[in-house]
Amino acid sequence: MMPDDLSRAQWRKSSFSGGGNDCVEVAFVDGGAAVRDSKDPEGGAFRLPASGWRALLAAVRAGSESA
Repeated sequence: MMPDDLSRAQWRKSSFSGGGNDCVEVAFVDGGAAVRDSKDPEGGAFRLPASGWRALLAAVRAGSESA
């Protein structure tokens, strides 16, 4: 189980975000990742186990290949 406290998490934006505030941020936490909206960092985050993070990345990559 991942901890609920993300106050010390190191959030990162994609280098492809262009410096805007219209993307998601990810923090790698014990056992997986947390994802939040960069426009609303206090609005909460959802957490994924490591297998869920890998599946999300695979789905995103597959979608970008079909574009």
